[in-house]
Amino acid sequence: MNLDDLPTAEFAFPGPLRDKLVGAILSGAKTSTSALLAGYVDEPLPVEGQVSAVLDSDGNRVAAIELTEVRVVRLGDVDLRHARDEGEGFSSVAEWRQGHETFWHSPEVRAELGDPEFTVDDDTMIVTERFRLL
Repeated sequence: MNLDDLPTAEFAFPGPLRDKLVGAILSGAKTSTSALLAGYVDEPLPVEGQVSAVLDSDGNRVAAIELTEVRVVRLGDVDLRHARDEGEGFSSVAEWRQGHETFWHSPEVRAELGDPEFTVDDDTMIVTERFRLL
């Protein structure tokens, strides 16, 4: 498999958080991720079986992952298994949510969404993905 032939998958924005997430993918600790459904306005949702090249903060293709599950769920319905499988050391859904709310309320995400007042609540729809490292 040639990584250069694959579509890309980016986790967070380039910088320390992306570096941490890519490291967790490469170690096998991270096998799930979450994204705001609102971020998919101009692109299709991911699909099970999709294979992508993971980009590091420098734009290098460092690994390939295959999606094994894609679900659209309410933020309030995320379970502990998903939170733990994100590979960031969350021991509860509350910790997972706090970390993700901080990210989703960041100036960068709000700018990407074009909404400086964007906020989430229990009914915010998110895309959860499970994947395996190839």
